[in-house]
Amino acid sequence: MPWETMAAPPGLAAPRPMTVRAQSIPARHEFPEHAHRWHQVVYAISGVLTVAVDGHSFVISPEQAVWLPAGLPHRVGSLLGAEFRSLWIAEEAGEGLPGSPTVFSVPALLQALIVEAAGLEGAEDPDGYAGRVTQLILDQLRRAKSLPGALPWPRGGPALAVCEALYADPADQRGPEAWGRALGMSGRTLARRFEAELGMGLRAWRRRLRLFRAIEMLGGGLGVTQAAMALGYGSTSAFIHAFRTDMGCGPQAYRRGRGAPAARRAGDAPP
Repeated sequence: MPWETMAAPPGLAAPRPMTVRAQSIPARHEFPEHAHRWHQVVYAISGVLTVAVDGHSFVISPEQAVWLPAGLPHRVGSLLGAEFRSLWIAEEAGEGLPGSPTVFSVPALLQALIVEAAGLEGAEDPDGYAGRVTQLILDQLRRAKSLPGALPWPRGGPALAVCEALYADPADQRGPEAWGRALGMSGRTLARRFEAELGMGLRAWRRRLRLFRAIEMLGGGLGVTQAAMALGYGSTSAFIHAFRTDMGCGPQAYRRGRGAPAARRAGDAPP
């Protein structure tokens, strides 16, 4: 199924020093490759964004954002839909921020500040409150912790078909041979293409996908047991062990630390 292109809303002024764009991105829609004269923070308060920049493509959750320096061509879209919050930041206001594209974690405070700034966008600021929120956001961006890597995402071909299917159903256990048969090629050929395009094998990518989807599910309020089953783990304890190995804490502790909503259903395992 092809992706649809979107146009940026008309009449948006250059940031002085920051402009927040709030926009819904429907499933399988994207902004075509473009660049700005100002810096940008690519972020979604819900849903997942696909970002292509500097020859790489990856996806980010609401726990992550991407810093894009001024003038850098990029493309942004969403596989399943997202609530996009784009921060445009004037070049002079970006002093001390990275000179290359950077994926960084979004703590709860920064997330709340972005939501607040979006609500204030375009309103008069007689007491300087909006300006103080902007300054706090810039301070938080300078303190943000960069992440070693996001979930890599292919740009097309058989690898894209596999990744889209596994994102929709991370419990799917098929390996390269089974996927190759489904796509009309040998498992070895598919594995080579996957490795060449994503820099890792299907098994390693699936593990990273499960962690990514776990963070997304827990952040949305899904219980630990329900998340474990949706991700294809044989037991809740196996999920907790894998999550703790990658994140350094159990899923319950992670969710409490993020201030995520309570589980929608009973059945959470103890931390």
